[in-house]
Amino acid sequence: MSRTPVNLPPRFLRTPEAARFLGLSGRTLEKHRYFGSGPAYRRIGGRVVYSVDDLRAWADLGTKYSTSDPGQNDLMPRRDAAIAQSRR
Repeated sequence: MSRTPVNLPPRFLRTPEAARFLGLSGRTLEKHRYFGSGPAYRRIGGRVVYSVDDLRAWADLGTKYSTSDPGQNDLMPRRDAAIAQSRR
């Protein structure tokens, strides 16, 4: 009897696991979520979860090739975030 390989869905990490994956504290990741500057997340059953692919994509936004590379202001709220709107 041959078994067909099962394609598993992407792995989802809760906030503490996702923070460890990125080398951040859980609180830092929560702040990024609040300000809208962090990785994409989902709410499943009332819990916040992150896909590994989304964490990697967000981390790749910070890739720089020199100290003069302006890169992206990933610690600032997005322009469309509610907190950014209130600061204008």
